[in-house]
Amino acid sequence: MNFANYAELYPILNFDPDPGAIINPPQGNTIPATVVLCFFKEVVEKVAAAYKAEIVNTFRSEGGLYPVYEIEFKGEKIAFFQPGIGSALGAGLLDQAIGSGARNIIACGGCGVLDKNVACGHVLLPTAAYREEGTSYHYLPPSSTVEIEPTVINLMETVLFENRIEYLKTKSWTTDGFYRETLGKAAYYKSQGVLAVEMEMSALAAVAKFRNVKFGQYLYAGDMVVPEGWDKRGWVDRTDVREVLFWLSVEACLRIEKEL
Repeated sequence: MNFANYAELYPILNFDPDPGAIINPPQGNTIPATVVLCFFKEVVEKVAAAYKAEIVNTFRSEGGLYPVYEIEFKGEKIAFFQPGIGSALGAGLLDQAIGSGARNIIACGGCGVLDKNVACGHVLLPTAAYREEGTSYHYLPPSSTVEIEPTVINLMETVLFENRIEYLKTKSWTTDGFYRETLGKAAYYKSQGVLAVEMEMSALAAVAKFRNVKFGQYLYAGDMVVPEGWDKRGWVDRTDVREVLFWLSVEACLRIEKEL
């Protein structure tokens, strides 16, 4: 079956490996190689204010502006920004960041959990993400998951160990349709060793692989998505773990730059 047949029958599977495109991210080294994608806007703004961060770039969409901040930490320059919500926007902003100089990237965010025994606030380290979103299929050939490089996972584990952070290693389920997290899907993914469900990771990891840069993600357990029903568990109020995840991500980024 050729490209046209796939495009007609299964549009989501028509990956084109050509690295060129009609529209490409702007190119230039305007931001540091080490970058944290932090989904917690209040943490981004708090750190930017506390460290008197410089805005070194600004990404734009119809949803608004996404300033890229730069600070110096332990003698090294590091950038960070809030990458919006959802796989399409997050992947596009990450692609722009890579075009602007990002090479070592750690994301940090929250997630739903498929096991009620995982406490709210518990740190999760995903080793792979199931691809139930559309964006990743434009960056990688069809597959059920996108994997995180083992060397990156090992380094991220070292950062957690050195900071005495308890965590669970898991796979994640990335979905575009949070109102379509059905009982059947939740049961299936849980049977595959998945504890986390979120909206961006498989797309972000796919962009990083396509652009040949280092990427990993820390998550923390938030709301419960279980057969007994949905429980918000006040997860957005866990400001303690949200800021901790940011600084763990900073440490991991710097370690990647020096060791990988």
